[in-house]
Amino acid sequence: MKILVINAGSSSLKYQLIDMENESLLAKGLCERIGIDGRLTHKPQNGKPTYEADVPFPTHKEAIEAVLEKLTSKEYGVVDSMSEIGAVGHRVLHGGSEFTESCLVDEKCEEAIRRCFPLGPLHNPANLMGIKACQAVMPGTPQVAVFDTSFGMSMEPKAYMYAIPYEFYEKDSIRRYGFHGTSHRFVSARACEISGKPNTKVINCHLGNGSSVSASIDGKCVDTSMGLTPLAGLPMGTRSGDVDAAILQFLMNKYNYSVDQMLNILNKKSGVLGVSGVSSDFRDLESAAAEGNKHAQLALEKFCYETAKYVGAYAAAMNGVDMITFTAGVGENGIDTRARICAYLGFLGVTLDPEKNNSRGKEVEISTPDSKVRVFVIPTNEELMIARDTLALVTK
Repeated sequence: MKILVINAGSSSLKYQLIDMENESLLAKGLCERIGIDGRLTHKPQNGKPTYEADVPFPTHKEAIEAVLEKLTSKEYGVVDSMSEIGAVGHRVLHGGSEFTESCLVDEKCEEAIRRCFPLGPLHNPANLMGIKACQAVMPGTPQVAVFDTSFGMSMEPKAYMYAIPYEFYEKDSIRRYGFHGTSHRFVSARACEISGKPNTKVINCHLGNGSSVSASIDGKCVDTSMGLTPLAGLPMGTRSGDVDAAILQFLMNKYNYSVDQMLNILNKKSGVLGVSGVSSDFRDLESAAAEGNKHAQLALEKFCYETAKYVGAYAAAMNGVDMITFTAGVGENGIDTRARICAYLGFLGVTLDPEKNNSRGKEVEISTPDSKVRVFVIPTNEELMIARDTLALVTK
């Protein structure tokens, strides 16, 4: 079966078409500037040329129509007709407390996604728009929702509860959910496969412009650093990560910020960008730090320090760790970042092999043979994870 994977944003739509017979990528692409003017980049993987041009996208429906036209076209296509696409898998950010796993899209599922709009105001409405657009253009084709939060639903109450009045959990579902769940699930499953032993304890560091750390045993989440929203946990590209909540009150009172202005600062002007004053891109920070920029050096040191603290905390939470994994843009490519983080982990018996660590974007063990904890780089593949869930649901 061939499965179309959709990741819809408010003004963009990323897609991949995957042949699940051998899990091979047939095509991928990006629709940008939806609702503004529109641009499509379509990349077949069968030797046919890349298509890149301005295409009008008044809504997500026109974007999906353009994607299907390119997937089936003689010049750029990879399938003969739409009938070859057996199902569509959608990334959905927030499933709230109702969804512990992926599900077929029906009215109940759509209503639950709507109820989570306040918890994922930037993503959930766009995710639902992608679903509705596919339903309009591909009537009768099964649609599957794969929730970013479902991985964290196996946490115990001691991990997901906040120490605030319990009524806020009962009435408003305020709890730790965690995000990057599809990535954490893919990498932790691969780590267990590599380990080959039952109850493998894995700490996965998903490091990029958005960053999070998860702890899992046998692929089941024990704890994760993001919270009710993706703002919590590590300092990220532009997000603050964990801060003392009283800082918000202090700054809002002093500078007369509104709640929205304060959250905009925490989400878009903080993190390594805020500390460095240089960039949210770690490559820019590395360059600036090498040139002696002390704020860039501090931003990198802070990021690595906070990541190592979470690794240590999660080793305690699981009473040990068998494998530490690095994934996502910085995790897969940040040679110096991985080395800085692992330098803190000698107490766990972690020993890094500098030569093996000198690697980017491929699966590799970067610890020495005598390291008490194995350390791996494992490239994530969220789209394949979504496709696997979709296939499992539509072939039940």
